[in-house]
Amino acid sequence: MSKQVSFDQTRHIVGAICGPLCALLLWFMPINGLSEPAHHLLAIMALVAIWWITEPVPIPVTSLLGPTLCVVLGIVPMQGAFEQFANPMIFLFMGGFLLAKGMMINGLDKRIAYGLLSMRWVGDSPRRIFLAIGLACILCSGWISNTATAAMMFPIALGLLEAIREMMAANGKKIDLTKYKYATGLMLMTAYACSIGGVMTPIGTPPNIMMLGFLDQLAPQAPSVSFFQWMVWGVVAMILYFILAYIVLWKLFPADVKHINGAQEFIRKYVDSLGSWTRAQKNTLIAFATAVVLWIAPSIINIFYDSHSDVMTFINSRFPEAIAAMIGGLLLFFLPVNLKKGQMTMTWKEGMEGIEWGTLLLFGGGLAMGAMMYTTGLSAWVGTGIKEALGGNPHEWVFVMVFCVATLILSELTSHTASTNLIAPIAIGAALSLGFSPIPVAIGIALSSSLGFMMPVSTPPNAIVYASGYVPITKMIKSGAIIDIIGILLVTIPIVMLLVKFVMGV
Repeated sequence: MSKQVSFDQTRHIVGAICGPLCALLLWFMPINGLSEPAHHLLAIMALVAIWWITEPVPIPVTSLLGPTLCVVLGIVPMQGAFEQFANPMIFLFMGGFLLAKGMMINGLDKRIAYGLLSMRWVGDSPRRIFLAIGLACILCSGWISNTATAAMMFPIALGLLEAIREMMAANGKKIDLTKYKYATGLMLMTAYACSIGGVMTPIGTPPNIMMLGFLDQLAPQAPSVSFFQWMVWGVVAMILYFILAYIVLWKLFPADVKHINGAQEFIRKYVDSLGSWTRAQKNTLIAFATAVVLWIAPSIINIFYDSHSDVMTFINSRFPEAIAAMIGGLLLFFLPVNLKKGQMTMTWKEGMEGIEWGTLLLFGGGLAMGAMMYTTGLSAWVGTGIKEALGGNPHEWVFVMVFCVATLILSELTSHTASTNLIAPIAIGAALSLGFSPIPVAIGIALSSSLGFMMPVSTPPNAIVYASGYVPITKMIKSGAIIDIIGILLVTIPIVMLLVKFVMGV
């Protein structure tokens, strides 16, 4: 049994026992300053939080269990517990999932990735291939699932490493790829770049949309964050994180050859296997471009028209970002590939398989628990407690850093979506209690959750490359720790406290 499997089993067992025990302890423990609904909700939150972290049952099941227990135990009525499962952000997620699935089943994602790898500047240089693999990962994962991107790029990276092994063998030098530095570096670049690319757009990774949903629900008085505004700092963060990862990984895991014979031919075979552009790929590109235009156009039009003008009022009311995503996703069911046969770009079955229902349930459960914390007064109580713990009047930079670091640590131990669900309502409530804008800390949490680079359990891309056998756990921990620490101190905090505050005017 591997150490990772053993660790996970222990984590599940401990969580299964400790979750209910902690909930019962809090339920019967007298706590001053809390109303009865808030007190009982705190007990349920303890169970949900522990089970989100330790996963004795699937995370989406825990997300449904929390609101269900709140109704059964009389904490809130049915509507109050489950109304957040119809939050507009759920449909932004859904439309994004449909577009991502359309790109995957029709091969548009492969065209983007393979096209980049086959560019002339890449050639057969190990260093440029290293860079190109990373660029392909970040560009794709900004729009489709990090996991799907990693699964797509993983076999390409494996094939390139096999080409190196064969080249070495032809020159009379046998290498063990499980102990080969460049193999470790290329695998880690594939995983890390997939996570880094997710920060670029609101739909790039679940924590991004979750934070927007929490802001809308728990801090409606705060300015709304548009798709374009997110991309202003998302692109900057992505570039800086990627440069950092590239430098660290290349320094730790350099190649010992200047050329990889056969690399260009290997990549060319992948490109040739795609053939010419198909009608389905063109239709997918049209649907995707439609959604992107609808996401970005309002911010551009707003440059010329006042936010309260009739033009902006019409656009914002008729084409909110969730509707833009749904329009793009639904177009895939209407754009024909073969009209005579009634064949469309994507079938209903393909589309439904493309929706990550577990993530939607997790998101809905997180919003539901956050909303109940707000309505029962639990979030205000927690915020006051954090305010006192930080000395009563902490500097905003310190406040944001505390939550960013907490998110990063928790994201190393469990799913980054679960850690975001757990920390976000607390952070937003604390920010409001302290008189801070909740936007910087919310964006900081979203960015920090994508920096879980130390452990295989942190993100699926990490787990995928770890399973290759080319990444010793000690190497992942070392490189991940360096990128995590430098990234959060020199990239995340400055971007949040300077660029985000400047863009949002808070």
